[in-house]
Amino acid sequence: MRRARWALGAITALAGAALAAGCGAQAAAQNHVAGRRLTVYASLPFEGSSALTARAVMGGVELALGAAHRRVGHYRIDLRILNDATVQSRGWDPGQTSANARRAAGDPSAIGYIGEINSGASAVSIPLLNRAGIPQISPTSTAVGLTANGPGAAPGEPEKYYPTQRRTFARVVPDDAVQAAVQLRAQVGAGCRRTIVVDDGDIDGRDAALSFASVARGSALHVIATEQFAPGANDRAAAASVAASRADCVLITGLDDRRAARLSERIAAAAPGVMLFGWSTLAAPAYTSPANGGIAAWLAPQLVLTDAGLAASQYPRSGRRFETDYARRYGDPPPSAIFGYEAMSLLLDAIARATSGGRLSVDRSTVLAALLHTRDRHSVLGTYSIDRDGDTTLDRYGIYRVRNGRLVFLKAMSR
Repeated sequence: MRRARWALGAITALAGAALAAGCGAQAAAQNHVAGRRLTVYASLPFEGSSALTARAVMGGVELALGAAHRRVGHYRIDLRILNDATVQSRGWDPGQTSANARRAAGDPSAIGYIGEINSGASAVSIPLLNRAGIPQISPTSTAVGLTANGPGAAPGEPEKYYPTQRRTFARVVPDDAVQAAVQLRAQVGAGCRRTIVVDDGDIDGRDAALSFASVARGSALHVIATEQFAPGANDRAAAASVAASRADCVLITGLDDRRAARLSERIAAAAPGVMLFGWSTLAAPAYTSPANGGIAAWLAPQLVLTDAGLAASQYPRSGRRFETDYARRYGDPPPSAIFGYEAMSLLLDAIARATSGGRLSVDRSTVLAALLHTRDRHSVLGTYSIDRDGDTTLDRYGIYRVRNGRLVFLKAMSR
């Protein structure tokens, strides 16, 4: 694990300034973590269509912690795995996500939080963890509005997620602005001229749709409409509406994987020859594999997907080694697995930098300052920094087709 070459005094000064800006005596008491055991919470949806992604991320988290022998210097790192999904919701649940964040916020030994998978869930947990000053790293939440107020963000974002007016959230995955630019390049390259966007109106789908429309504005591609179809809506009617638009390409974002699979089939049947493009939320077996309830095999030739995960050949030696280690323990790594590994590795690195290799006392504020001042980190994903908003400087997405229910990597694109 690489340690940044900058003084611990700088971290302490930055942390002190952040603490003074929005924290009183109670927050100061929360800030220090006593004892030699530190707890990292991981909140992931182990029910519903995102369960396979959650297990892949969890495998990466476990491998990273194991590689560090569950220690940072004198400190033992305990991992608490929480489920932010319920059987009833068939996916992440706001109440359960809130309960997970509150549990971490109420634990005096908590030093970090890995999560969430979905951007909507991150929107729930970020404010709760922000009040407790707990550093949070998401492996896969991509919504622009979680960190920035640029194109793709909704009114009030991102300020409404940070009640203390200081940032506590970072992510290791490039955001939807990057993915939108890559989607645009892929669609124009495929000959698309008129695209209709289909989303479910939830934060993940809405942000993706807004980001794509913003990036496409002024380009050779015309976004003719954005159609929102709520759960339970008539898929046949939705497909007919898309077909009537005479779009030559359709971008599907944010929908539940299995429902998106049925809608994709309806659209392709209603509009023969249309090209389908899927956001990274659909780059999972629940959408791609018939055996898991995904799309029928006949649809695969018409489909292109983007995902932040790349082929092993695109990663540095450490990334290729991770892929081998993951395969040996769990089987072929889904694209999201490496982001779970890097989220935990980055948190451990921030703890190490904030405590001089685990020799000094632990404060959440100094760990947070180290996290948000990550510079030129050599990682399994490549070399990157974390900017002041909490975003990674990585800017590549993979272009995928589907064959026999599995993702097939074609190439990597930058925005």
